Amino acid sequence: MAALSLSANTRIQYFSRSNSMKKLVLFFLFCSTIESAVIYAQDTLPKFTVKDAGNNRYVIAWVNTFTNIKQISIQRSFDSLTGYKTILTVADPTTPENGYVDTKAINDHMFYRLYIMLDKGIYMFSAAKRPVLDSFRRNDFTTRLDRFPSGDSISSPNPNKSRPNAFVPSLYVYTHRDGYVRISLPDDEKPKKYSVKFFEEDDTMLFEIKEIKEKDFKIDKANFFHAGWFRFELYEDGKLLERHKFYLEKEF
Repeated sequence: MAALSLSANTRIQYFSRSNSMKKLVLFFLFCSTIESAVIYAQDTLPKFTVKDAGNNRYVIAWVNTFTNIKQISIQRSFDSLTGYKTILTVADPTTPENGYVDTKAINDHMFYRLYIMLDKGIYMFSAAKRPVLDSFRRNDFTTRLDRFPSGDSISSPNPNKSRPNAFVPSLYVYTHRDGYVRISLPDDEKPKKYSVKFFEEDDTMLFEIKEIKEKDFKIDKANFFHAGWFRFELYEDGKLLERHKFYLEKEF
């Protein structure tokens, strides 16, 4: 009888230890899952995140997996389509994980996007994003912010390095992600007349749109006959508003 009682106690102790071990294993699995989620939560370019870190600090961050990247510029605007201003061109776009702390935004309703340039003049714009409140804010968040430069400048964040030869696309005429040429005109209160001329890179004129009827529209790339660089001149009420260029990518 005593032996039976001892065996039962042993089984109870074994069950208790086994149950504790299971809980411990589950705890480590949970921690591992959380850590993995934090590591892989950040999307890769052209996707990025914009976090509201409080105290008028907005953290723009991304993970780069492009091997042929040449330039990354951060742009900010009051709306999601027009009026973007380049606030920073990063010194080293090839860094796998990078970001920037914007401390000069007027409010938390600003929009951000990334301009990304690859080899051969190929470039793209990311989707526009507004800051999202960081729900995982911790006491060491300020320390983690120190990894990124802050402020509001179109210069390289490191004053000891010279600024790279950066191509900043037009805000009005540029290549869209779908490969078409997009025209986004200023949203003025007073009606104005706009026209645009397109040229080959050697200044040979291709065609002209004499009176633009819409503020935002796309031009089929078939109108340009080939891939490569093109120039344009945008006129506002007969006066030259901008002379710039853009690049059309090959489809094959």
